Amino acid sequence: MTSQRRFRIAAIPADGVGAEVVAAGRTVLDALAAASGGAFAFDWTEFPWGSDYYAEHGVMMPDDGLATLQDFEAIYFGAVGWPTVPDHISLWGLRLRICQGFDQWANVRPVHFLPGVVSPLRKADDTELDWVVVRENSEGEYAGLGGRNLSARGAGGEVAVQSALFTEVGCERIIRFAFELARTRARKKVSSVTKSNAQQYGMVLWDDTFRRVASDYPDVETESVLVDAMSAKFVLHPEDLSVVVASNLNADILSDLGSALAGSLGLAASANLNPERRYPSMFEPVHGSAPDIAGRGVCNPIGAVGSAAFMLDHLGLHDEAARLGKAIEATTGAGVMTPDVGGTATTADVTQAIIDHL
Repeated sequence: MTSQRRFRIAAIPADGVGAEVVAAGRTVLDALAAASGGAFAFDWTEFPWGSDYYAEHGVMMPDDGLATLQDFEAIYFGAVGWPTVPDHISLWGLRLRICQGFDQWANVRPVHFLPGVVSPLRKADDTELDWVVVRENSEGEYAGLGGRNLSARGAGGEVAVQSALFTEVGCERIIRFAFELARTRARKKVSSVTKSNAQQYGMVLWDDTFRRVASDYPDVETESVLVDAMSAKFVLHPEDLSVVVASNLNADILSDLGSALAGSLGLAASANLNPERRYPSMFEPVHGSAPDIAGRGVCNPIGAVGSAAFMLDHLGLHDEAARLGKAIEATTGAGVMTPDVGGTATTADVTQAIIDHL
């Protein structure tokens, strides 16, 4: 941040609806800045990286992409993936390259039930539900270790090895992050998710680390639940959840389940944090690039705008982040919603309604 409180933000719309939701989020943030009386402003630099860039250059982002992003205060990301590029190339070539290259080891994904949005859970009709999934974002099942070999054997003879990496340092820092977050919430509880009955090395290390770290937080309630049982708990007993911490794969799946239970993946915000602030953090909606509706102007911008609220909080604009969260709630409460949550509004309609409610 400069002395004039001008924040340098890198925008990467990437693919599909990413361009539409990033544009919506930027519009909201610029409106918020314009109404601040000159207190702050955003200096945006947009990068054209993604599947179109890959079609032209053979890479999702240039070799010096991380060095280019290093000097920004934050990264505002859209969505990655397109039918013309294999998913593992688009993901590893852009989003995961940024997450791992900048050691954004804490991925925070709230499960927030908005007013006016109908949840498939009957329990949501008369029970206050609100929890957050904390995802280890740097190792685990997505460490990228392994390879494909022995293709010379001929058809059917190739071997693929995909190794999950669990380090005590990696487990401890994300678990401790979850406990610190739990201390800020009304219900101080951390639920650890593993599959240590079947994965007897990495996940047992996770369990051992969880028990050790938990002893430093006697004021926080704890539980350790196998991932299959936690999937059922998300549906049957979500009122018992506050902070759920899990490995890269398990938290990825569970957070998408939580977002669907809240009404739509289009509502889900997330933050990829480097808590030590050695590198910029990245803020993005959870939904994908949605090729089926891209360009039609009906995608849900709330996940991206909610991610922008995360970014405001990260930049120290806490009051503005809270105002933006309330504006989102006022918008859905007034029935201004896109088709994915049963409404008839366009992306532009929802964006303008959020600005009006600020």
